[in-house]
Amino acid sequence: MPFTPFHFGAGAAFHAASPRRVSFLAFCACNVITDVEPLYYMLSHQYPVHRFLHTFVGANVSWVVTLLLFLVAIRIAPLVSFPNWFGWKTLQPVPVGIGAALGSYSHVVLDGLTHQDMRPLAPFSDSNPFLGRATDGEVYVFCLAAALVGIIIIGVRRRAQR
Repeated sequence: MPFTPFHFGAGAAFHAASPRRVSFLAFCACNVITDVEPLYYMLSHQYPVHRFLHTFVGANVSWVVTLLLFLVAIRIAPLVSFPNWFGWKTLQPVPVGIGAALGSYSHVVLDGLTHQDMRPLAPFSDSNPFLGRATDGEVYVFCLAAALVGIIIIGVRRRAQR
């Protein structure tokens, strides 16, 4: 999956399915944090580009880092005058934790489907049980379809609330 925003489609669907329990913002933030790693390795011309954060063990780290960053941000929110875009100042720890966890683990699975340098089970195994189970195109279509479904559900729900 070459572009991080495609991962956000799954987050939109997760959030739409349970908006009070899944933070879409934390889902997206965790995906961005996870993809800082391959960005660094791409820019420094080092292979493989998908390393520690693209394993299930590393996914725990990106999940916890995202959760901790949000907890700090929520704690200092009353003290700063930043705009409350997307309602970040009122996020609760549980939805942030769930959103970050879903973002982290789904990232490993989605990238594992298409990237040959992925080792999602490391350090226990160098195998990638996901590779080749879907084409790049199928993963893109899935992510876009999930985004569309999520947006429609959120839109219908908001319209019904009015």
